[in-house]
Amino acid sequence: MASIGKVKKERINWKEVKKQKVLLLLSAGYVIYGFIFCYLPLAGWLMAFENYKPKEGFFHSKFIGLAKFRQLFLDDGFIHVIRNTLAMGVINLVTTMVAAIVFAILLNEVKSQGGKKVVQTISYLPHFLSWIIVTGILHDALSGTGIVNDLLLRFHLLKEPLNFFAYPKYFWWIVAFANVWKETGWNAIIYLASITAIDTSLYEAAAIDGAGRWARIKYITLPGIKPTIIILLLMNAGNVLNAGFEVQYLLGNGLVQSVSQTIDIYVLKWGISQGDYSLGTAAGIFKSVVSISIILIANEMAKRAGEERLF
Repeated sequence: MASIGKVKKERINWKEVKKQKVLLLLSAGYVIYGFIFCYLPLAGWLMAFENYKPKEGFFHSKFIGLAKFRQLFLDDGFIHVIRNTLAMGVINLVTTMVAAIVFAILLNEVKSQGGKKVVQTISYLPHFLSWIIVTGILHDALSGTGIVNDLLLRFHLLKEPLNFFAYPKYFWWIVAFANVWKETGWNAIIYLASITAIDTSLYEAAAIDGAGRWARIKYITLPGIKPTIIILLLMNAGNVLNAGFEVQYLLGNGLVQSVSQTIDIYVLKWGISQGDYSLGTAAGIFKSVVSISIILIANEMAKRAGEERLF
């Protein structure tokens, strides 16, 4: 027992701490930053349980318990907002992941290093554009005189220009396309790194055995990047309710309002525009709790299935 206690006492090697003091100081900056900007603001959650008035402050506003949460779930508008957010989140998750995986695999098959670098550079660029620019491009492309309508008319697929932003049935897919176009190149970086880590001798052995390109992708590449796919799926599952704010807010209009409103827009509407900070905070807490729950459930499912997991 004495030896065990001695081992425990010697776990902290102060000499190593002194050697790594520069790294520890740099790390401390990030810890302090995270505490100030990520954890301290959680005190604002108190507003969801009060009839918060800015003039009265946190400690003098009337405590009302779960009244704001009950108001949320009795509001049909909030139920529609949850539907919209969940639908767009799932569509965005599936389309962006599939597009990134397919793009990474196809790019890996390009033999010309110069051509690969050019394609990679071009595919990364949209990630650095703001949503204002992206939505502006979409508005121009999908307008009545835009390139999309022009092509559809030239190929006789339409008899007259179509206002894509006037039909709710197109809105979710327009948002999904915007996310795919903007993020596919950037999201493919991790998959490309995972592919390059696969032992090249496996491809050589498969080629000797007569396996074609598609067979090598199916039986070597996809199984090789499966752990990466699972981990990223688990991480992104928690962002399902983070379907977005900018793109829906900028592309939305009165004609598609029934399908364009998300939880973030709802929080803006009630928390800022209407001045009901308590209701907006309650909606934000609901979103956070659901996101954490999704991550925990997805991680447990992966654990039981024997797949890679976050913890």
